[in-house]
Amino acid sequence: MPGLNITSTAFSNGERIPPRYSFDGDNINPPLQLSGVNPKAKSLVLVVDDPDAATDPDGPGKTFDHWVVFNIKPTITEVKENSQPDGSIVAKNGMGISSYIGPAPPNGEHRYFFILYELLDTLDLYEQATKTDLEKAMEGKVLSSAQLMGIYQRQ
Repeated sequence: MPGLNITSTAFSNGERIPPRYSFDGDNINPPLQLSGVNPKAKSLVLVVDDPDAATDPDGPGKTFDHWVVFNIKPTITEVKENSQPDGSIVAKNGMGISSYIGPAPPNGEHRYFFILYELLDTLDLYEQATKTDLEKAMEGKVLSSAQLMGIYQRQ
């Protein structure tokens, strides 16, 4: 059985994220395909973050969270462009709002990681939760994870 996987029809792993999905473009999430979910999984979590923001001199000095989505049904195989998976909850991103925010690196090229986790349980969290809250709630519940990395640089 192949393992957990996350892909996109908008860009391949290690490739450039189209401007449409950036803060400079339409600021919408790209389409994502999810596959290989373990039958034991009770929920999925999707985190999109930019670890390069931590070292960017004009960045926030820490990893910037662009999208934090939890309690995604394990039967979901697609996250459509500009949408949130049915029944899921979006937690606060790095701007403190519960939505997707596209890439907008202050300097140079940054890497953006779309990380998918499969969990043994659903999470008892709320929309105002942060990624830190999510990580604490996920402890001991993660079956596996997969990631898709895209790069973006402002023109």
